[in-house]
Amino acid sequence: MNTRSVCLTRRTFLLGSGVLAASLLLPPMEVLGQKSPLIQRAIPSSGEMLPVMGMGTWGTFDVGNDPAKKEQLVEVIQAFFDNGGRLIDSSPMYGRSESVLGELLRTTGNQKEVFAATKVWTDGRQSGIEQMRQSIERIGVDVMDLMQIHNLRDWRTHLPILRDWKEQGRFRYIGITTSHGRFHQDLEHILKTEPFDFVQFTYNLEDWVAEQRLLPLAADSGIATLINRPFQRGELFRKVKGATLPDWSEELGCRSWAQFFLKFIAAHPAVTCLIPATSKVHHMKDNMEAGFGRLPDQAMRRRMIAYYDSL
Repeated sequence: MNTRSVCLTRRTFLLGSGVLAASLLLPPMEVLGQKSPLIQRAIPSSGEMLPVMGMGTWGTFDVGNDPAKKEQLVEVIQAFFDNGGRLIDSSPMYGRSESVLGELLRTTGNQKEVFAATKVWTDGRQSGIEQMRQSIERIGVDVMDLMQIHNLRDWRTHLPILRDWKEQGRFRYIGITTSHGRFHQDLEHILKTEPFDFVQFTYNLEDWVAEQRLLPLAADSGIATLINRPFQRGELFRKVKGATLPDWSEELGCRSWAQFFLKFIAAHPAVTCLIPATSKVHHMKDNMEAGFGRLPDQAMRRRMIAYYDSL
C-alpha cells in the first residue's frame, strides 16, 4: 500500500468518526437574491463568533506605493467587508503588507470592523517588542485582536511577552503558526504544553495531514484554528484545469472550484477561519460566497475527496 493510500485510509476513518460528527449543514440557499446565513464559528477560549471566511495578505498586499495596485486593493478589501468578512491576517514577513493594510482600512473606514491578526517574526526579546509595536502602528489599531508567533520562530522568548501584553489589553488573543509540515511535531508538543487561543497551519484537499493530529488536538484543547494555503499556492486549480464541477456540487451552492475547495475545508468542525489571499475583486467575491449557505456533511466530503482524487 502506498503512502497516499495509507493517508486516505486514515482520512476516511476520520471522516466517518466523531471528529466530523458536528459538521455544519445549513439550510438551502435562499432565493429572490437574498444570501443564505453567514457561516460563523466560535473562538473556543471566548465564545466570540467569527465568519468562517477570512483573508490573508501574503503575496497580495505587498504593493509598495503603487497607486493603481492600491486602488485595486481598496475594492478588494471593501468587497471582503461587504460580504461579511472580519479577520485579516498579515505579518512583518510580508514586506509592506501591514502598512498597506493599515492604509486601506483607513481609506475604507473599516478600522472598527476588522479583526486584525498579525505575527512576530524575529529573534530576541527586544527585537520582538519593537516589531510588535511597529505592527500595531502600521495596521493602525488600538488593540491587536490576534498576535501570533510566526513559524515557531524564537517562540520561547516571545511567548511570555505575548502573555503579558494580552493581560495588559494590548492583544485580545495570542497564537502560533506554521506553514511547514516539518514543524508539525514541534507544534503539536507546544500546543500540548502551552496555552494558546489560536493556531494557524495549512490544510486543503491536497495537503490534509493536519486532519491526522493537529485538527483533533485543536478541537480537544479548545484552540481556534486559522487555515492558510487553502488552495495550496494554486496547485489545486492547476490540477482541476479543464475539468468541470460535478453536478452534485450545486447541492452546496458551489458555483466555482474555489468555492468547492473552500467549503470542503470549512466543513471540518475544528476549522474556525480560512484565510485565502487575492488581489482581484472577482476572486474575493467568489471566495466570500463560500462563507454562506450550506456546507458538506460527512458523506458529501467523502464524495468531494473521491472526485478530486479521480482527476
